[in-house]
Formats: sequence, structure tokens, C-alpha cells
Amino acid sequence: MFTCFKPARLLCLALFVAVGFSLRAANSPPTVEHPNVIFILVDDLGATDLGCFGSKSYETPHIDRLAAGGMKFTQAYSACTVCSPTRAAFLTGQYPARLHITDWIAGHVRPFAKLKVPDWQKFLPASDMNIAKAFSAAGYATISIGKWHLGPTNCFPDRAGFDANLGGYDRGQPPSYFAPYKIPTLAEGPKGEFLTDRESAEAVRFIERNKDQRFFLYLPHYAVHTPIQSKSNVVAKYRARIQRGGAQTNAAYAALVESVDDSVGRIVAALEKLKLTESTLIVFTSDNGGLLPITRNLGLRVGKGSAYEGGVRVPLIARWPGSIQAGSTCNVPVMTIDFYPTFLELAALKDAPGHVVDGESLVPLLKQRGGLKRAALYWHYPHYHPGGATPYSAVRAGDWKLVQFHETDRVELYDLRLDPLEANDRAAAESTRAEALKQKLAAWRGQVGAQMATPNPNYDPDRDAPRKK
Repeated sequence: MFTCFKPARLLCLALFVAVGFSLRAANSPPTVEHPNVIFILVDDLGATDLGCFGSKSYETPHIDRLAAGGMKFTQAYSACTVCSPTRAAFLTGQYPARLHITDWIAGHVRPFAKLKVPDWQKFLPASDMNIAKAFSAAGYATISIGKWHLGPTNCFPDRAGFDANLGGYDRGQPPSYFAPYKIPTLAEGPKGEFLTDRESAEAVRFIERNKDQRFFLYLPHYAVHTPIQSKSNVVAKYRARIQRGGAQTNAAYAALVESVDDSVGRIVAALEKLKLTESTLIVFTSDNGGLLPITRNLGLRVGKGSAYEGGVRVPLIARWPGSIQAGSTCNVPVMTIDFYPTFLELAALKDAPGHVVDGESLVPLLKQRGGLKRAALYWHYPHYHPGGATPYSAVRAGDWKLVQFHETDRVELYDLRLDPLEANDRAAAESTRAEALKQKLAAWRGQVGAQMATPNPNYDPDRDAPRKK
């Protein structure tokens, strides 16, 4: 048994709440200095699944306009190759390795694999500091609409700092995209109602209810995760349009992507109608790379559940008219952990005393007034995944990315500027650089207290599950 509250953290959090609520400015309207924030997190959306990121098959006109009106990040990364760790990283600003939430909850079991996965944490403690608590303490109305997937009932969003939770529970995918949804935290809609439409309708209602005060809307869509279910008329449209033999040919998936695009269109239209456009920051991204073979991550290696770029490269758009230059592009590598300090700075939020933040504020990039200070980004996945990953760690420093595979301690080194497909392993040719990055990676693991996979006393290659190549 476990609890979602950790007593050792309660005193620190209580002090923060006491201070925060004394500063709370209830019903304060948003301003161009302290905006509303809408964070849209799509599940399993690949880095090239949008028109503005190179897709020729999926139609995303609303998201494309969002990008044209703001900044597009060409080298954005998720904090993990799977969903739950990335979501925890967004909420806390901490690396999954520090949180010990390093796989999707409850993970994939390989009892006879070569390595034994560590005793990792399968919930995000509701007592931990998170971005919802920071927004709430500053007077923002807060809500989570959609997927949560960070533990059982006493870890749900409304227990973890959000004012309300619509649709978030312990599961990582909906039983159905059509009502009845059978999601315990979402009232059933009329039979046949589509889940992405329902989530966006609830988001618009939240915006309308809070138009006169600051708000933080967290919209983690269940789409485009499996089961791949879509409206039949939209699927038929794509079946007629998508060329056979092309790179991205799944019509049902294309229709599911379009449902997310429609959602963005409704939200932007609501902001325009309520004259909240210039006082609202919208951030749009994904929790990991696209899932193969349902989609294809064009120009990137493999996909979700992989150590390579296809597993962790994601689309990222930020729009805030008047504050972020329309049509701008940023090529600096950024990660999920950066949103926490970014929102703290933009909205003038207070962090809890002693709360460690691994991310770096993106404000200098968003406002084009400087760069970032950090030298590297890191990943740690001490697990096995059906998508192909075996326990690994990785580091990106400049244009170079090193992956260390823990079963054999083998390393691979890639120059992402010259080799974005990660087709040419340079570890042997650049042995000095590879060793330096390996040591850098080891030092980081020690700094964050990363849990390691260990030799498995029950290792039996004959009984181990077949490995996907």
C-alpha cells in the first residue's frame, strides 16, 4: 500500500500555502504582464504530425495558425519516451529521474529480462509542490481537463492543487472516445458524443466562467492515444485523400489528429470572442514521440518507447500576441521541465521554499532577448518498453547526443546537426568526446538520485519476452 502524501514534505508545503494564500488576489483580471495560461498536452502526438511541422497527410489548419501567430520550437523534447514521467515533469519542473517516476504507470513487466527494473514510484504525491498550486496561490482559477495518469484517487488533480478535475483518473487511455466513456471523473455525455469535442467544450465553458479573472487551464487531451477511434465521416474524408504508399497513411489516426485541431480552433475562437487573446498564453505540445506504426516520425529515428529522437522529439508552439513575435522560430533544445519555471516567471508566481527546479525559464527565448544557460539535457529510462527501449540513459550537449544502454554499457554517439536520423554512430571515431559525455551523464544521475536497473537473478533469455527491433 502507498499514499499520495509524503509527511516529510507537508511542513514545507504548508508554509508555501500559508504565504501564497495571503498573497492571493482573487478575481484579478489577466494582463499583458501576468497572462492567463492554457497548456495543451496531446498524448502520443509525433514531432511531425502537424502541418506546420511537416506533415502532408494530417490537416491541422487551426494549429498551423497558432504557430503562425507565435513561436515554433524545432528542437523541443519530452522529458521521457513515455507519458506519465513527462506529465509529472511538467507539473513539478523536475526530471523524472529525480521524481523516481520513470515509466508509464504501472509500467511494462519483463520478469526474466537481463536487468531488474528499480522499485520506482508509481504515483505523483499530492503533497508535492506543482504548478497548479503556484497558480492557485497567486489567485488563478485552475482546472485539469483530460488525462491525468499519475496515481490513484487520492492523487487526482483536485487533490493535487487544481480547483477542479474533469476526466483525469489513474488510467492512461479512455475506454472509449465515444460516449458512454466510462471515465469515472467525467459525467457521461449524450450517446455518441466525441471525447475530444467534450474536452474542448468543457475548456471553453471554463474560459467563459473565468473571463474576468486570471486562469490556468491544463488541457491534457486523451487524443491521440490508442484506441484509435474517430468520427466515421472524418475517417472517410482521409481515406479518400491520403495517398497509399505515403509516409503517414492511417486515416483513423489522421481524423483523431484533426479532432485535436478542432479543439484548438474552438479555444482560440472563445478567446477572441471574449477579447482575451492578448492576455492569454497558449502552449501546445506532446508528452512523447509518435507511436509506430500508427504514425511516422518523419526524418527521425523510430518512435514512442525508444531512446532515439523519434521517441522524445515533440512539437512545441507558444502563442501570446503582443508578447511573442508572430511567425518566429526557435532552434534551441528545450524540454518539458522548462514550462514550470517559465510559467513562474511570466505569471509572477511564487515557488515553495526548498522546491528544486531542474528546468530553465524559456522567457529569454520567447521574448528573443537572450539564450539559456544550461549545457545539456538528460533522459533516464531504467525500464523495458514494447516500443523497443531497454534500460538506457541519454544526454544531449550542443549538437551531440550520447545514449548509454545499461544491459551492455554500450554507448552510441550522434551529431544531430549533421545526422538527425541518428544513422551514423560516432562513438568509436569520437571516443574522447563519448567518454566525456558518458562521465557527464553519470555525474548527473548521481546529482538527481537516479535509480538504476540491476542484474536480474531470474534472468532467463528463453523465457524473456521477444524483443521488437
